[in-house]
Amino acid sequence: MMTALISNWIAGHHAAASSGRQQPVFNPASGVVAGQVQLSSATDVDAAVAAARTAFPAWSALPPLRRARILFRFLELLNAHRDDLAHMITAEHGKVFTDAQGEVTRGIEIVEFACGIPQLLKTDFSEQVSTGIDNWTLRQPLGVVAGITPFNFPVMVPMWMFPVALATGNTFVLKPSPIDPSPSLFMAELLRQAGLPDGVFNVVQGDKEAVDALLVHPDVQAVSFVGSTPIANHIYETGARHGKRVQALGGAKNHLVVMPDADMDQVVDALIGAAYGSAGERCMAISVAVFVGEGTAEQVLPRLIERTRALRICDGRNLEAEMGPIVTQAARERITGYIEQGIAEGAQLLVDGRTFEGASAGPGCEAGFWLGGTLFDHVTPQMRIYREEIFGPVLACMRVADFGEALQLINAHEFGNGVSCYTRDGHIAREFSRRIQVGMVGINVPIPVPMAWQGFGGWKRSLFGDMHAYGEEGVRFYTRQKSVMQRWPQATAKGAEFAMPTSQ
Repeated sequence: MMTALISNWIAGHHAAASSGRQQPVFNPASGVVAGQVQLSSATDVDAAVAAARTAFPAWSALPPLRRARILFRFLELLNAHRDDLAHMITAEHGKVFTDAQGEVTRGIEIVEFACGIPQLLKTDFSEQVSTGIDNWTLRQPLGVVAGITPFNFPVMVPMWMFPVALATGNTFVLKPSPIDPSPSLFMAELLRQAGLPDGVFNVVQGDKEAVDALLVHPDVQAVSFVGSTPIANHIYETGARHGKRVQALGGAKNHLVVMPDADMDQVVDALIGAAYGSAGERCMAISVAVFVGEGTAEQVLPRLIERTRALRICDGRNLEAEMGPIVTQAARERITGYIEQGIAEGAQLLVDGRTFEGASAGPGCEAGFWLGGTLFDHVTPQMRIYREEIFGPVLACMRVADFGEALQLINAHEFGNGVSCYTRDGHIAREFSRRIQVGMVGINVPIPVPMAWQGFGGWKRSLFGDMHAYGEEGVRFYTRQKSVMQRWPQATAKGAEFAMPTSQ
C-alpha cells in the first residue's frame, strides 16, 4: 500500500529533506500507517532560515496595511477550507471532527486579530519633551523567527504564532510535530495562494535534530514553543543562551474547584467535557476536580461515574463521537502506566478506561490506540497522578474542607496554567480570581482559553519567558521598541553640551 510522503516547505515550494530519515504517520483510530514524514537535518534548517532571511528585507519594508491585505486573503481561504483542515486533524491526531472544527475556528480568530496590525503597531508620540525636541517610539520586526509546535493542536497553536509574526513584518520557520504534520503544509499552500512572497513562511518537518538546529542558529532571532515543561525549560535555556528571545509554554495540572453552592448539573457537564474532550490531550484540560466541603463530592460523583462510563468513544469522523483515540500507542502506554501508578499509590479507581476495546469504537478500529475515560477518587497531593501531567483522559478527584484549603492546594502546585471555580457566590468568585496563582482563570467556565486579543499563558512552571502568546503580548514579543528623539537646527543651541541632557 502506497503512503503519502510529507516533506518540507521552503521558499514557497515543497522540498525534500536531506537526512534520508523518516517517521511513520498513523491514523490513531485504525492504527494504520497513513504516511511517512521526512525528518530534517541541520542542513535543511539552514536552507529554511536562509530563505526566510532572504525574504525579510522586502517583507518587513511593506506597509503593515499591505501585509494585512495578504492575511485577509489567507483568512478567506481558511474559511473556505475550514473543514478540509479539520478532516486532516481528525485523520492524524484522532480528535473528533467537531472538536477539530473548533480548533480551526480558534486559529482563524488569531488571523482575524492579526489583520488589524496597522492599528496594533501604533505607538506613542510626545511633543516638546524639551524645547524644540520631540520623542516617539517605533515597534519594528526582529527578523527570522521560529515556532515549534505540539501534536495536540496542529492548526491552532501554529496560528497562535505565525499570523502575528508575519503581520509585524517578520519571516517565519515552523517546526510542527511529526505526529500530525500535514496541516502545516496545507496552511503553507494557502498562504502562497493568498499572495505571501516566497520564503516569508517556511515549514521544516523533523524531530529533536531540527529543534536543536533552530535553537542555536545565529540567524533565528526568536523562538516560540508549546509543549511539556521539561522540553520548554530546555528550549528556554538553550535559546536564551544563544541570544534569542524565547517564549516557551510548558505543562499544566488544571483544577476545577466545586463550591457547595455550585449548580451541580453544570459541574458534571463541565467536568465531562473539560476532562475527556480531545481525550484529555489539551494543555487546558481539567485533570483535577476539587470538591469543597462535606457532601459536595457525593452530589457529583454518582452522575460523573455514570457519564464517564457512557462516553461515546469512536472514530472522530462519526459526528456523534464525544471522544476519539489516543494520539499514539506510546502515549496510550504512558497514560495506562499512570493509571497503574494511581492504583498502586492507593487512589480509588471509580472508572477504568483500560477496559475499553477498539472494536467498540466501530469497524476498522480494532488496532487503534483506544482508551476510555478514567476516574479516580480520594487522590492526595503526594500521588504522582496529582503531581505530574498525565495528558490523557484521566480525572482525579480530591476533597478539601474549605475554600482556603482549595486555594492553598492549587497555589502549592508547580504548574499554574489554567484553573476554574464553580460557584454562585460573587465574593468567592472575586477572591478566587484575585488570590489564585494561575495565569488563566475561569469562573463557571471550565476551559478558560483567552480570546485572540487577550493572550494565552500560565504562571510558574507553565511558562518560561516574559510574554504570553498572541494578543498584544504577541505583538510585543515579535517586535522590538525603538525610541526616536528629534530636533532641527533652528532649535539647537550653539556650543557643545557636556552635562546629562534634561528637559528644558
